[in-house]
Amino acid sequence: MSINGKAYIVGAYEHPTRKAETQSVAQLHAEVAYGALQDAGLTKDDIDGYFCAGDAPGLGPLNMADYMGLNRLSHIDSTDTGGSSYLIHVAHAAEAIALGKCNVALITLAGRPRSEAMATGTAPRSWGVNVPDDPFEIPFNRTVATAYAMSAMRHMHEFGTTSEQLAWIKVAASHHAQHNEHAMLRKVVTVEDVVNSPLVADPLHRLDCCVISDGGGALIVARPEIAKSLKRPLVKIKGSGEAVKHQAGGTIDVTFSGARFSGKRAFDMAGVTPADIKYASIYDSFTITVLIQLEDLGFCEKGQGGKFVADGNLISGIGKLPFNTDGGGLCSNHPANRGGMTKVIEAVRQARGEAHPAVQVKNADLVLAHGTGGLLSIRHGSGTLILERE
Repeated sequence: MSINGKAYIVGAYEHPTRKAETQSVAQLHAEVAYGALQDAGLTKDDIDGYFCAGDAPGLGPLNMADYMGLNRLSHIDSTDTGGSSYLIHVAHAAEAIALGKCNVALITLAGRPRSEAMATGTAPRSWGVNVPDDPFEIPFNRTVATAYAMSAMRHMHEFGTTSEQLAWIKVAASHHAQHNEHAMLRKVVTVEDVVNSPLVADPLHRLDCCVISDGGGALIVARPEIAKSLKRPLVKIKGSGEAVKHQAGGTIDVTFSGARFSGKRAFDMAGVTPADIKYASIYDSFTITVLIQLEDLGFCEKGQGGKFVADGNLISGIGKLPFNTDGGGLCSNHPANRGGMTKVIEAVRQARGEAHPAVQVKNADLVLAHGTGGLLSIRHGSGTLILERE
């Protein structure tokens, strides 16, 4: 079933904090939910569908629905694919609305990894004693950073990609972040700044890595007639795709991502091509994440990502594909170590014409948001959304 035109994003809100020393995770969920409701012009009693992922405490939707007083729920969903969860939630909300399971769906994300001093990317972490892959990987000190570094190193080996080319992704993000008052890193950096920053996991440098932040965000998805009754710009869900990529029992190619599959599904549903997209929100846990996803989404040929991102091609007002105009995870915010939510929020801002004037893309009537959750070179989920302003 196609969800093209079956639902609209009517509310979007990003928490302004980057360090929540006085709020609990549940409170952050409630605060972003309230912000999205205010943005849409709705109340909590209008919500009859609720979506959250593994960042929500306790039993996820059960605890959070109780905490937030969501008393009219007829549909819940706790799909968890890491940072891509929230893009998949938008698609699942549209599916539920199309099937008549709910009318107005709330999606929330929140977390406090910065306040809790979590060594997100550089410390070996087990997902749990019953996780089947951990006994084979943890003894080798697998970390998030080294998993992504493997993809970067292999991409360099196969296609001649350079650290300088990867650095252009950070440079573009920093040019946008300077206009975001809430961004953690607002200083504009150069290619030299990036490649001269300390190595974290060869070949990735410190400035190739995203920030660690507290905060969160929320979205509200509604059926068309409700969306058209609200006093907000209309942002239609035009296409979606989801995919899982893993090691396939040993068939390992770490130079491509699940975006190869989720992107095609989204474009096919929307009936558009990458050349039609005016703006793209691309998951940016590391610079290599962006480069590989751009290739797999079809914005350039495989192996040509380095050339595509060089010389400011991702900078709004300069390049042909403006990306992450809020500064993204590389400079602004990566709440709860799950950046997919903020990718959708900035895409909505662009489609509405509500991004910062210095980075607002002209005629951003067709935008894309893409998320990756998990580990790029090992196993991950991918979610792609194509949104259209009516």
